[in-house]
Amino acid sequence: MNKEITEGGITTPYYFPCPQKRGRYQNPYIEDAKRSLWDFLLWQLGRYDGENFRPQAPSDFVYPNPAQLACLESPQVTWLNHSSFFIQYQGLGILTDPIWSKRCSPVPFVGPKRLYEVPFRIEDLPRVDLIVISHDHYDHLDIQAIMQLVKKNPEVIFFVPRGVGKTLRKYKIFKILELAWWEQQEILFPQHQNLILRTTSVPAQHFSGRGLFNKNKSLWCGWVFQFFERKALTKQCYFVGDTGYNPYDFVNIGKVFGGFDLSLIPIGTYIPFSFMAPVHICPSKAVQIHEEVKSKLSVGMHWKTFCLSDEELGQPPYDLYLAMKEKELDPLAFRVLNPGQRINW
Repeated sequence: MNKEITEGGITTPYYFPCPQKRGRYQNPYIEDAKRSLWDFLLWQLGRYDGENFRPQAPSDFVYPNPAQLACLESPQVTWLNHSSFFIQYQGLGILTDPIWSKRCSPVPFVGPKRLYEVPFRIEDLPRVDLIVISHDHYDHLDIQAIMQLVKKNPEVIFFVPRGVGKTLRKYKIFKILELAWWEQQEILFPQHQNLILRTTSVPAQHFSGRGLFNKNKSLWCGWVFQFFERKALTKQCYFVGDTGYNPYDFVNIGKVFGGFDLSLIPIGTYIPFSFMAPVHICPSKAVQIHEEVKSKLSVGMHWKTFCLSDEELGQPPYDLYLAMKEKELDPLAFRVLNPGQRINW
């Protein structure tokens, strides 16, 4: 880590560590036994098929998405695919959970296959100053993409949950900050005068592991970005990462930060419900998080790119629309973007 880009050390606005047992991280509010290999096999054998009924999205349904040209002078966010966003603020570029590979798998010829191409090549992206990783699963930590990004952006800094740095260091990537829940770091970027970025790791309810024997050896988290100009807080953005719902974390995040200008929230991978719910949220829970963290604008993610669960490809936006309608919320407060679409926030 270059000392000239750091502004103070790691601090914590609020302390609630992720519990560990025998060197493995645990979710505070669920039992890991509910997500055993046996449960996975039951899912594959059709054990949960009876609970999967959903009102199907009409064939002509399109989530409200007005054509708007993003103003380059204002903060922008572009959905690339899956959980990959490119966030821009005053020329600063932040990339979340980058994935460009054809499959999200440890091997290139098996595993979930990409359903559409990423709308931008890595070489066509603007400068990337910061990359954040929410956890080490293959659909969120694509090492081949990361190596290409580092080659193009040699000064890029990585923020990762505790334990994930080990994976990156295997590939000689060393500009890494590993944070536990509620740890935060302020960075002053020399090329962006008077701009300070404070990045905070916040709790999520998920799991980790890239192999058979390292489940939960590393942490998982969401990320909060706070932008300061001349020491005045100007914008706040929340990247939720992968998570299940609980009635504690998101309420607390909303209280600690006081609300967000932009939240990036998963809306896919939720059927079968009882199997997925501990570690993934359905659209109705996404709307609940949107409200609990006091988000002015949210954008859906973690859908359309890979087939990781049983819902149809077009189901998440429709279920999100129904959830917003049920709560009498404007659907333009929770956007569903096209791949490559850029909006202001």
